[in-house]
Amino acid sequence: MTGPSAPAVLPPSLRVWLGPIAALAALVVVVLGVLYAGDSESGAVDRWFIQPTADSVRPPWRYVALATDFLGEPVGAATLVVAAVTGCLLLRRPRAAVLVVAGAGLTVGTTTLLKSLVGRTIHGDGNLSYPSGHTAFLTAFALVVALLATGRLGLGRTAGTSLVLVAGLVAGAAMGWAQVALGAHYPTDVLGGWCTALAVVPATAWLVDRTADRLVDRMADAGRGQAR
Repeated sequence: MTGPSAPAVLPPSLRVWLGPIAALAALVVVVLGVLYAGDSESGAVDRWFIQPTADSVRPPWRYVALATDFLGEPVGAATLVVAAVTGCLLLRRPRAAVLVVAGAGLTVGTTTLLKSLVGRTIHGDGNLSYPSGHTAFLTAFALVVALLATGRLGLGRTAGTSLVLVAGLVAGAAMGWAQVALGAHYPTDVLGGWCTALAVVPATAWLVDRTADRLVDRMADAGRGQAR
């Protein structure tokens, strides 16, 4: 018998759509990684986009790009995570707080691992670029917040999925633009980072729910055992 449990951080109604989307995103990450493994210059897909040089984006847009970039830096990212975790705890949603930390942490960890495996660099200075960790982090953070909002508001499958995808797209596009504008990443690095978050966050949310539910069941079983 299942004991009382906190609301799922991955609402069941969203699993139907987010599961296949996560699988497709993971495939894109792998394909791009294979295509650009060991490269040190832009590829054919990158040349479809306008790639500014480091000094071609001038104020005030350069300030906007730098401010956005800061959100993916350690201090900025930590500030966002701490604020979100604090909000979850104030709302008495510990499972959601776990997802904030795990979702962001696993996404960033995945990009770090992939960078070492793929070995793509930019500007010929040895900086590993694929996939973009900044883009992955902000996208993951937006996806987590949107998932929590979906559960909190009780949105259905269509509205909830739309909210999650739009939030991830807006966050990924904003950080992706900043990274390309500042010359820190190629467009395909940004796409890889965005897809990494799309692949990792739903899987992490499912894992958090499954682990928490099992823990609740074990605690309930232990309580019934003691009552006997």
